[in-house]
Amino acid sequence: MGQEVIMCPFNASPIRSAEPKIDRSLTLHLRGDWGSANLHRICGWITQELAGRSGPHTRIATWNGRGFVDAVRAVGRGEVHVALTTPAAFTVAALEGSGVYAGESYPDLRALGVIPRRARLVVAVHRDLGITTFAELRERKPVLRLATAVQDGAHHVGLAAHEVLTRSGVDITGWGGELLEDEYPSKSLDHVREGRANAIVHETIMQPDWLDISRHLNLLEIEEDVLGGLFDDFAWPATVVEGEYFPGRAAFRTLDFSDVLVLARADLPDDVGYAIAWVLGETRHTLESQYLHLAPECSPLTFPLDPRALGATPLPLHRGAARYYSALPGS
Repeated sequence: MGQEVIMCPFNASPIRSAEPKIDRSLTLHLRGDWGSANLHRICGWITQELAGRSGPHTRIATWNGRGFVDAVRAVGRGEVHVALTTPAAFTVAALEGSGVYAGESYPDLRALGVIPRRARLVVAVHRDLGITTFAELRERKPVLRLATAVQDGAHHVGLAAHEVLTRSGVDITGWGGELLEDEYPSKSLDHVREGRANAIVHETIMQPDWLDISRHLNLLEIEEDVLGGLFDDFAWPATVVEGEYFPGRAAFRTLDFSDVLVLARADLPDDVGYAIAWVLGETRHTLESQYLHLAPECSPLTFPLDPRALGATPLPLHRGAARYYSALPGS
């Protein structure tokens, strides 16, 4: 979240803070992703480490979810104690009930930590169309078969794709085209790779498949007035895809889809909030070890993890979590 990541070797000793021990037995509910992706993996890590430091009859369940608006609402409504959502910054609007949360605010939302995930929303069209900017796209109005996420008001990628295209003056179906909507990002990438789609809007640029399909695509920079409006209306931040991240491509501006937010409410007991933050910071090697077969720039979670950066959250920290992060050296 804008802080420098300290590149320490993976066998470095953790930054030790007081290890939690919760004598009572807990019953907790977490919410992750569809069941086999990164948010569920993080939940498994948290629950194992937390259960081992809690009373003997502790029970912790992880519920399936999507990791988007549904996760934020599940915590805000008290359906679960902890949920994971990405991108982290998209949760800010829920505090005051703006944007997609209009009519239902959650001022008691608190963060337990944020896990880095290098993601950017990318709008791309096939090179054969000869289009390199949104201005050219509006002028030529090509027939596009565009792969993206479902636009159901809850999927963050679908929400962002709809807003970016609409505010940019792009009318896929009105120009005679088709939206190919899917829940999972792999399906959208498959549509492009297998020729069913000649355009895509998605965020998982760290996946090797993106580098493969990008050879055939022009990547469009989102215009500044659109980015500014999205920040004003939804608190969605802009960022840059650095030059040469996609080989041979210059830097361009787009929406930031970074990071996984570990989310709770203010009424989560302070010792539980501290314990989860401690797990994130002090046992981080357990999660890192599951991604070491990947290059950091191609990993769905960015490693190595820096405990200080884990506490740099877009939402206010939970009291217990704040106690952990404030005790770290250099904090």
